Amino acid sequence: MRPEDIAFRASSFDLPTDRAPIRVTWLGTAGFAIEHGGFTLLIDPYVTRSSLLDCARGPLLSNADAVQRFTPKADAIITGHTHFDHALDVPSIALATGAKVYGSRSCVHLCRIAGVPEAQVMDVESRRGEPARADVGPFSLRFVPSVHSAFLFGRIPMPGDISDCDQIPLRTNHYRCGAVFGVDIRVAGKRLYHLGSADLLDAHPERDVDLLLMCVAGWTTTPRFVPRVMGALRPGAVLLSHWDNFFTPMSAGATPLPAMQLPRLVDGLTAIDPSVQVGTVPLLGHVEL
Repeated sequence: MRPEDIAFRASSFDLPTDRAPIRVTWLGTAGFAIEHGGFTLLIDPYVTRSSLLDCARGPLLSNADAVQRFTPKADAIITGHTHFDHALDVPSIALATGAKVYGSRSCVHLCRIAGVPEAQVMDVESRRGEPARADVGPFSLRFVPSVHSAFLFGRIPMPGDISDCDQIPLRTNHYRCGAVFGVDIRVAGKRLYHLGSADLLDAHPERDVDLLLMCVAGWTTTPRFVPRVMGALRPGAVLLSHWDNFFTPMSAGATPLPAMQLPRLVDGLTAIDPSVQVGTVPLLGHVEL
């Protein structure tokens, strides 16, 4: 099974006639742009796509041309965690667009050392009690505590916070994970949920999600991942992400990584709920609902 064999089509979702659609565009890796009512949310936007050699040999630089080309507009940027393939481009996009950034203390520190104004950044980690919430235009956001998959020999890669760096660029291993959040998005009577790593804290998400934006990377090493995510969120549809080789440029399109085991994942999801739609879109492809 190839990603294109399970690709969502334009007609995959019944579009309402009484409102503009919600457009969800895949930016590669775990990144998405969600547009409705003239507002644009970016989640984990990573468009620089540094090569493996660049990641190994030196500090990583955000690609200004890629940022301008692929993320020219944003009203808010949400960072689920701060590994480089989720957070590298966040400060650059914030500076270029004026978008407000929502993320952990690690994300706040990263933006601060990059020169993003303090008023433009919101720490969603330091809230006590209920998960932090925010409204951006028609979008209502809820930042749900989550956890990163422990796929590196049973460990979370690059754990800890970004807190001891005073300038960018940073080396790959300095992009520590930080706190992890799922993002519950409510807009135009629909619920979307961004799961940016293949694990979750079962008690926190709420069920009956219309569209789950689900990270694939690491799912095979997460105990009982498929039944847990289906039970916690009970999605009507699942759009798979983070199955691509993110060391290749955007111009190369999305190349699937065999280790992601997409056929096994799809079979597991549909075995639990035969009615769930599971699919992919091409790099920069979109669905509307």
